[in-house]
Amino acid sequence: MLDHLPIGTTKGPGETPHEYVFIAADPEQRVKYGEFVYYETDVEGTRRDILGRVSARVPLRLYPDTFLADPTVPPQEVADLLGYQHEPHELFQISVTILGYYDAIMGFVNPRVPPPSGTPIYIASDAMLSDVLCKLERGAQGAVHIGSLLSRSRDAVPIVLDARGFTSTHMAIIASTGSGKSYLAGVVLEELMRPYNRAAVLVIDPHAEYDTLREMQGHKAFAEGGYAPEVRIVRPADIHVRVSSLELADLRYLLPNLSERMHFLLGQAYGRVRRKYGDKWNRGQLKVEIRAGLRGEAVTDPEADGDEDPTVGALIWRVGQVLEQSPIFDDNRNLPLTSLLRPGQCTVLQLNEIPEREQQIIVATLLRRLNQSRMDTVRGRAHPDDEDYIPYPAFVLIEEAHNYAPANAELVTTGILKQILSEGRKFGVSVGLISQRPGKLDSDVLSQCMTQCIMRIVNPIDQARVAESVESVGRDLLAELPALSKGQVIVAGASVNTPVLVQVRQRLTRHGAEDLDAPQEWQKYFGEDALLQRERDDARPPDTPPRSSDPFERLFG
Repeated sequence: MLDHLPIGTTKGPGETPHEYVFIAADPEQRVKYGEFVYYETDVEGTRRDILGRVSARVPLRLYPDTFLADPTVPPQEVADLLGYQHEPHELFQISVTILGYYDAIMGFVNPRVPPPSGTPIYIASDAMLSDVLCKLERGAQGAVHIGSLLSRSRDAVPIVLDARGFTSTHMAIIASTGSGKSYLAGVVLEELMRPYNRAAVLVIDPHAEYDTLREMQGHKAFAEGGYAPEVRIVRPADIHVRVSSLELADLRYLLPNLSERMHFLLGQAYGRVRRKYGDKWNRGQLKVEIRAGLRGEAVTDPEADGDEDPTVGALIWRVGQVLEQSPIFDDNRNLPLTSLLRPGQCTVLQLNEIPEREQQIIVATLLRRLNQSRMDTVRGRAHPDDEDYIPYPAFVLIEEAHNYAPANAELVTTGILKQILSEGRKFGVSVGLISQRPGKLDSDVLSQCMTQCIMRIVNPIDQARVAESVESVGRDLLAELPALSKGQVIVAGASVNTPVLVQVRQRLTRHGAEDLDAPQEWQKYFGEDALLQRERDDARPPDTPPRSSDPFERLFG
């Protein structure tokens, strides 16, 4: 078979100690960028296949320039006419980054010695790559099948992530707009809800793009032995935050541009209301404590007027505008974590139509409650009757992550995200971050995600942020970022044995984030059904007098 025949011969070491170069004619163009090759050697008395990834391809021998002068005459005809019979006409020097031989316990082990000159180089077989690139096989517990190796035919080498990798050390999906990041996220969510995983998943969905995941319910690919996933869509009208779950920083974030005196009064009132009522205080009690701080006496009526400082009145008015005018905040209702997170359930929290600051408060309070619940569970302080009792690990996928942990700014969500990213693995809270602008994402947050899925990125600032924050992706693969097509992704980190280029598989459910086709919508306006509908909408009741032909009479009666 071709896989057992050498593709080329080693020339010598490469630019770094972990590279070598070999010479190949490659008439069939099998040695592509990112392709895997290997050589055989003895390591401590054992025969090993040393795997490597092609990182560069430089032509050494081409047709002479004079053969290419006339584009209407094929250079092969010129070569035949002149008796140019030296074969092959093309030779390439191919650089390879050494990965090493695969050990089931240690992973890839680099022998730290490049192959000697003259060593035969082979193309790695599909079977070899299927065995060593991924930690798990399709269908195994924890398997997340996202697609196939890009350099091979579709489905020849399946790429399967190990969910244990990103549910303990977190995941980042980074791509420019239109590269397919939400599509890939949908594939990951489908896999997490398959019978061999049955995960507890919460999706933070600011654009209402994930409601098509409901198609998993009743789909035969997700049913097995009585199991079927549940998909719960939480609409904006059903989202509530109990005010007593807000911290002082949350209130200050909801009330921007407070004066120093307002900050002081709010802080004093918040401290008193927490001391008096614990975690059961309400909006009226907070307003009472703001007035009490001014007067130094007990106040029972939150709407009392009196001759107070105008600053107090302004602060109380602003608190009322934010906490009482918004349908999100409530004295009693909250989103119970037990209804949002349970094994075998994917909950999509739709935050569209909610102002950005309120979105961030919702996410911050939910993450704090989840993290505290898991800490209490692990430390033996939780009780099954608690509202936030979560006795199992949970995975939270956050779209538009740069809006919750931006670079060069601290939001109410930034602190809790950093805490979960650094400590969450101990308590079973994992996070997946999705962003189209890694340059706007906090570098510490991005660097804490140990599984990276990176799609096409063109912006140089975003490329630089990825390069400085993602250590497990080699420079040769990062150079591929601008050239990736839609649906192609570089996967690296804890969930695979080595970085790989992947063609994302087709989703089992419909994609809910397709771009609007404006020309098609314009054409629909003139369709027969649309015209009939407009005629019905404009029709006058039967007993209405006919319209006058005089335009002034039509306008003014």
